[in-house]
Amino acid sequence: MTSKRALERFSVLDLTRVRSGPTAVRQLADWGAKVIKVELPEKLDKSQLSGPRSGSDFQNLHRNKRSLSLNLRSKRGLDIFKKLVSKSDIVVENFRPDVKHRLGIDYETLKKLNDRLIYASISGFGQNGPYKDRPGFDQIAQGMGGLMSITGKPGGGPMRVGIPIADLTAGLFCAQGIMIALLEREVSGQGQWVQTSLLQAQAFMLDFQAARWLIDKDVPAQAGNNHPTVIPTGVFRTLDGHINIAGGGQIIWRRLCDALGLSALITDSKYESPDARSNNRDELNALIEEQTVMKTSKYWVEHLNANSVPCGEINSIDQVFENPQIKHLEMVEELKLSNQNKVSLLGQPVIMSRSSSEIKLRSPESGEHNKQILEEIGYSKEEITDFYKSNII
Repeated sequence: MTSKRALERFSVLDLTRVRSGPTAVRQLADWGAKVIKVELPEKLDKSQLSGPRSGSDFQNLHRNKRSLSLNLRSKRGLDIFKKLVSKSDIVVENFRPDVKHRLGIDYETLKKLNDRLIYASISGFGQNGPYKDRPGFDQIAQGMGGLMSITGKPGGGPMRVGIPIADLTAGLFCAQGIMIALLEREVSGQGQWVQTSLLQAQAFMLDFQAARWLIDKDVPAQAGNNHPTVIPTGVFRTLDGHINIAGGGQIIWRRLCDALGLSALITDSKYESPDARSNNRDELNALIEEQTVMKTSKYWVEHLNANSVPCGEINSIDQVFENPQIKHLEMVEELKLSNQNKVSLLGQPVIMSRSSSEIKLRSPESGEHNKQILEEIGYSKEEITDFYKSNII
């Protein structure tokens, strides 16, 4: 871990599984935090929630961590964990709210060992309230949080989005909360409990669609590939495929009309104002598409951008990573695995002038660093051998 990594002075105990929690911890690990992934020994873990360790998703979520396999249901295992807590800055967990209390590793218990501890929790619906005991998964939150009601074609029924956006954003918000708590600790000297949930994250991500209801009492509906309020913005067929065009706002609208050879529409009463374009959206889209189908996607992307009209190709995932701008931004990092093969992983989307993120460590095998970690906190080789024999680690 090099000195340029901004968070290397912080240590993290990662109790998380599945996606939201590992996403939060990955944000810390990639910027240098020293992370110990605390997990149940494989022979005791029947959940199979994390998928195969060799799989692409496990490599994606758990890089830059060391692994300690530890039976927290045993007193000796719990004693080891508490010893780690006393020396750590951050604990992150995404159990159901009651699990941490049953194990005796809740915030109120652990802060007695370390009052500077930042304890971060992600749940499905919150740590209290009428839904706190419900199991929570991404698609459930997408539905309950309103996203599926505004995704998809009008009249097509609810539609989930193609990524686990509630999981991912809950993880990102959790990491943000941890960073805020660390900054506040510099002033107060005290840790605190950071909480978020999939439902909270999803509701927050509604953003302007939420504001349409909260302020205007307008219930947004499905708009398919059309932008719900900025018109014309959407997907248009070309000679060889499809492109996105964003032609909202009066200035860009005029540029779009000129670039398409539809200058007469600028002063047409059916389209000259945003409200008029909204009222006649389908007819307007058809007129635009009559032009775009005449030439290739490549032509229109180059032509419209040259005329300062936002336009872009619609890439498949493989095409995304062949895109010259993605390559220029160095979004992909290569990492050696234990078998000396290499794996390509998605890096962080933030560039800083002095501090950089880096993928230094491959995702660990279960318990790979048991001996190393336990020796670091003072256990002897004989004690560690006994832990193995007693199924503590």
